[in-house]
Amino acid sequence: MIYLDYNATTPIDKAVADAMQPYIYENYGNPSSIHKMGLEAKSAIDHSRRQIAALLNCAAGEIVFTGSGSEANNTIIKGVAETYQHKGRHIITSQIEHPSVIETCKYLETKGYRVSYLPVNRVGEVQVQQLQNALTSETILVSIMHSNNETGTLQGVKAMAEICNKENILFHTDASQSIGKVTVDIQSLGVDFLTLAGPKLYAPKGIGAFFIKKGISIPSLIDGAGHEQGRRAGTENVIFIVGLGKACEMAIETVQSPDILHLTEYFYQQLLGLFQQKIQLNGHPERRLPNTLNISFLGHSSADVMFALEDVAVSAGSACHSGSTQVSPVLKAMGISTQAGVGAIRFSLGKYTTREEIDKVIAMLTRI
Repeated sequence: MIYLDYNATTPIDKAVADAMQPYIYENYGNPSSIHKMGLEAKSAIDHSRRQIAALLNCAAGEIVFTGSGSEANNTIIKGVAETYQHKGRHIITSQIEHPSVIETCKYLETKGYRVSYLPVNRVGEVQVQQLQNALTSETILVSIMHSNNETGTLQGVKAMAEICNKENILFHTDASQSIGKVTVDIQSLGVDFLTLAGPKLYAPKGIGAFFIKKGISIPSLIDGAGHEQGRRAGTENVIFIVGLGKACEMAIETVQSPDILHLTEYFYQQLLGLFQQKIQLNGHPERRLPNTLNISFLGHSSADVMFALEDVAVSAGSACHSGSTQVSPVLKAMGISTQAGVGAIRFSLGKYTTREEIDKVIAMLTRI
């Protein structure tokens, strides 16, 4: 199997698995226990928190562990809505967010909140001026993703967060797809909340975390004991937390590597040379994740292309919408035509992708 679906999920890195191993068989204490094994487990969690904070350039106490990126998004959005409803009941997001953001906002609309879903331009960017125009005295939260999981387009989060900071409006960004691929610096971005997810980062599925700026308080989504500084009840998943911490530590060293960018660019140039006007790039030609290509094969359906790519793992848009033959909501929001949208394939490369594999995929596409 040639795996080109790293935006859907990544394999667990061997170094990550090795770091997790002792907490499966040996150090299995409850981190809330005060005996030696419990203290060792708690120490492991604290170490992982510091590893993540070092990658994001924030304080360790500002990191909260969750069971997924979706849980983190739900916790932040619902938590802000509940805590700050006395200030207003207006939330702003975009039309291309992950379902865990879109569906949470739709849920809040049933509870009397008003949500503005900002459009995007042809390359999938939210326009800063449109955000500025959408702000009202009732706005309490803006949630705009750092990069899009389908097209890889990077958003102007820093500029948007600056506007919100001036207006005393909280800003959240889902950076699940960006962590480990591009530099994500909390201090530079100026955001109040940020989401990350293990399965996008060579860590296990079933683990996520979020950054919450010091001084901000929101309720736990899960009621129970006061785990995670009272922000997420439930005994911590020490095994997976250790894995996420190790993955973030490794990402510090690899995030600036040009290897994946060069291989992605090689792939795209080969496709252009072979197919020219028969393909279309969806997303920003430059300001996008270094591993992501969303390509429409004009005159073909994505199902036909995926069938022909035998033993190649790719996605027809986001993995969250796999199996659908309809144009994805992200491509629709970008104004991509139905003809181009139904033939869209997302190729997302990773650190184990080789040039030999890319050449094999190109040969398969040529036969089609």
